[in-house]
Amino acid sequence: MKKSTDRAISRRDFIKTAGAGVLAAGLGPTIIIPRQAHAAQKTLKILQWAHFVPNYDKKWFNDFAKQWGEANGVKVTVDHVHISQVVARTSAELAARGGHDLIEWFVPPAQLEPSVLDLTDVNQEAERRFGKQLDLAKRSSYNPNTKKYYGFCHGWAIDPGDYRKSLWAKVGKPQGPETWEDLITYGGEIKAKHGVQLGIGLSQEIDSNMAARALLWSYDTGVQDKNENVIINNERTIKAVEFMARLYKASMTPEVFAWGAASNNRALIAGKASYILNSISAYRSGQKKKPEIAKDVFFVPPLAGPRGTRWASEHVIFNYIIPKYSKNVDPAKEFLLALVENYDQAMYNSELYNSPAFFDTPVPSGDRGYARVRGAKKLRDLHNTWFDKDPFALAGEATDKLKVLKEAEKWSTAVGHPGPSSPAIGEVFGTFVLPNMMANAARGMKPKLAVAQAETLIKAIFKKWRRKGLVGGTM
Repeated sequence: MKKSTDRAISRRDFIKTAGAGVLAAGLGPTIIIPRQAHAAQKTLKILQWAHFVPNYDKKWFNDFAKQWGEANGVKVTVDHVHISQVVARTSAELAARGGHDLIEWFVPPAQLEPSVLDLTDVNQEAERRFGKQLDLAKRSSYNPNTKKYYGFCHGWAIDPGDYRKSLWAKVGKPQGPETWEDLITYGGEIKAKHGVQLGIGLSQEIDSNMAARALLWSYDTGVQDKNENVIINNERTIKAVEFMARLYKASMTPEVFAWGAASNNRALIAGKASYILNSISAYRSGQKKKPEIAKDVFFVPPLAGPRGTRWASEHVIFNYIIPKYSKNVDPAKEFLLALVENYDQAMYNSELYNSPAFFDTPVPSGDRGYARVRGAKKLRDLHNTWFDKDPFALAGEATDKLKVLKEAEKWSTAVGHPGPSSPAIGEVFGTFVLPNMMANAARGMKPKLAVAQAETLIKAIFKKWRRKGLVGGTM
């Protein structure tokens, strides 16, 4: 094996960077698994986070992995852990130089580059077979400074706005909010008149991280520019932070400072939130637990900032790594390609939570249970058809709620927007610099000071990773 020339990354840096605490009627699709010639049985150990839609793991992925292994002479084992345990498990296995051959992350694993294989070959082969990868997926798995793919991104979750139509209708906005200011004007009225707050977190968890980024981008600012220079301290960021402080006072309550990753989901399902930023998993949970609430939940695209800009962050990014210690690299790469080939399955069995990173994957028609999409040749055809008419809608429920998600790839972006999701961006994300900045202002700190403090932390993080040769820019 070629000796790595990458600089080592300390276990302390790794943990800090990674982040703390963190069906339709008729037949379903049929798995495509080409059988390959094989000699002695190989092994493949997979570790991934337990999917937010349980049927994805229980009724599809585990069986898919088993069938693929049997067809290809590979003994496949799959271990699922809670999403909050992925970082610690990965850290332990990399430190021990042994464990799983494939590990799935939920955010870009850029900071792991020194400890994982360059997956340029499998990414290029996937594009050859399945068409160009979505830009947000590439920017979540590729380092333009080292020209390496530190991960393989097979899919992502869309992050729209989820709102209670009946509540917004009472204040004259039945189609939901369109701008960030609407959250104060109408969301504030809902709270004042009906006692139901907004569900945007200001705490150290993933949804608060995503909301802070969406707000900054919609104000035409962010952490870095496209060349990886730190730009956080500017008038537009200060205006965005001022807005969040106003939003908190008008439309929210102190509980948002202590929210966890599932808190906004629970608030929506319990009827205690008029609007949240979340994937459709919150809605899917409501369909099973509180159908009367779920029927009242609808979706809107990103909210417009003061100059009309609209951006949403991908909610979750599905990203596999292969640690350098793995002795089963070939079957691991073959499995990743087989997963993309069957991504209509992944999307369907996740109840449309998973969206594909490779839209042009060929999908045979007629023999996979998709009679209503006759002649479909590409995964995008199924993707759009399912969003036009949700196959998982409840009886008596509107089936076109998800139409707004059809072009989500045009208004969704990666966490490093407008640049790559670098190790520095990963550490900023994992240490919750942005939600802390927003929370400080909401609690009374002057926005200029909150932004200045964030800038100090962010510049130190970028400087450290530039010294390791993994981040570009000069500022």
